[in-house]
Amino acid sequence: MHGESPILTVWGARQGQVLTLKNVQSIIKFAHKYNLFIFADEVYQDNIYAEGSKFHSFKRVMTQMGSPFDKIELASFMSCSKGYIGECGLRGGYSELVNVDSKVMGILVKSLATRRCPGTIGQTTMFCLVNPPKPGEPSYEKFKSEKEGVLKSLAERAKMVADTFNSIPGMSCNAVQGAMYAFPQLKLPEKAIAKAKALNQCPSTFYVFQLLENTGICVVPGVGFGQQPGTYHFRTTILPQSEKLKNMMAKIKEFHLKFLEEYK
Repeated sequence: MHGESPILTVWGARQGQVLTLKNVQSIIKFAHKYNLFIFADEVYQDNIYAEGSKFHSFKRVMTQMGSPFDKIELASFMSCSKGYIGECGLRGGYSELVNVDSKVMGILVKSLATRRCPGTIGQTTMFCLVNPPKPGEPSYEKFKSEKEGVLKSLAERAKMVADTFNSIPGMSCNAVQGAMYAFPQLKLPEKAIAKAKALNQCPSTFYVFQLLENTGICVVPGVGFGQQPGTYHFRTTILPQSEKLKNMMAKIKEFHLKFLEEYK
């Protein structure tokens, strides 16, 4: 790195929202202004569901913006544990580093040389991700059909989850534009907020513990994601198969209505 560049980490679709081209350009300008090293988590680049949404590579946008933005230090990440493959038990991935000082790269290469590599299955899966079948090859049509089927199913589940949350009193949820998560907002009764504070818990944490204890459903409280003060959320996945997901959403709705009744 040139001197000591602080790090700016960017998640393109972690809460189900997809960065627009303008968003990416603004982040790049911000990084240049404050001499930041960008870590771009781009593992969900294939998981774009909403009409009008599109994945924009930080490296490509930096290059298109030209000097001085194309000189920003950047590390972008990709994985076979996410996306349309979603093989979460097969750990494999890569990072591409751009504009990093040669001395830093030398130290990084030495560091990597002393570490153990991923397992053979993870490496094989990663190879399949970066070298998919090409048109005209024997397995291309099968690959294309399976990939499109997975992404279509995820898109349907993304819509179902957002629609369900928006149908529940005291909940609202943005459209799940991409990735594998929804981030609904909760309108909690004052008695519930007071109860949480009496237990020295964030209300979102109190809510998700109650959900877990009453339904067995595990979600992540919004307090861990920098939610705006005075607002409450949780994050949940859209990954369960459709029938299981419908059952899960029905249980959440039933619990939430009882929760509102208890603390009204």
